[in-house]
Amino acid sequence: MTNAATHAALLAAVDRYLELMYDSDIGRFDSVFAPSAHLHGLRDGGLRILPAAEYRKLLASNPSPKAKNAPRQQEILLVDFASPDQALVKVRVRIDTIIYVDYLSFHLVNGCWLVTAKSFHAEKRFET
Repeated sequence: MTNAATHAALLAAVDRYLELMYDSDIGRFDSVFAPSAHLHGLRDGGLRILPAAEYRKLLASNPSPKAKNAPRQQEILLVDFASPDQALVKVRVRIDTIIYVDYLSFHLVNGCWLVTAKSFHAEKRFET
């Protein structure tokens, strides 16, 4: 069982993730993703795997949804604690023209909740 402070700290970490997905402020990347994190998802019929460093470069190289005045949609669908220092969070988030459903594995590392793995699914695409 987790206490209120642990739960609040995790939700603050989820908020940092959602902010990063909208504004792509790379200066906050290390407060969201562990350096060892990997992202997995199916794209164009194949499994795409990105280490955190590559994902960081990808975010830095493209205009953010905020810069494009893209609509902002986000919701937390599930929070599940395995222990006081490990949790799974399911979110739905729009990034520019795509709505993703992300499963985020969080671990409490040196007192900070960090994404250690992300599994993403493109749920819906909007015409540009």
